[in-house]
Amino acid sequence: MPAETRIQNLDISIIIDTILMKSAEKILAQMQRNPKGVSFKDLCKVCDQYFGKPRLSGTSHRVYQTPWLGDPRVNIQSAKGKAKPYQVRQVLLAIARLEEGNEYRD
Repeated sequence: MPAETRIQNLDISIIIDTILMKSAEKILAQMQRNPKGVSFKDLCKVCDQYFGKPRLSGTSHRVYQTPWLGDPRVNIQSAKGKAKPYQVRQVLLAIARLEEGNEYRD
């Protein structure tokens, strides 16, 4: 692949990552304002952004790995297309903990 094509692909990748991050930040702000009004799809976007791909994803459940000891997972599930409010709050706590960066595993 020519160098120019690689640079164009890299530029597109950076743009896509920036758009996804902005989208996840907007959803995160919505989650903080109203945990009851979050769609499961939006919660998945935020979890994908902060925790990476889920280690388990079934029809209604997704389990994400977290970098700390103890109970190192975030488990979310769909309730008729909506995220469960208590799981939204758990995700918010996990993101706060992740941003603190205190308890990483080796």
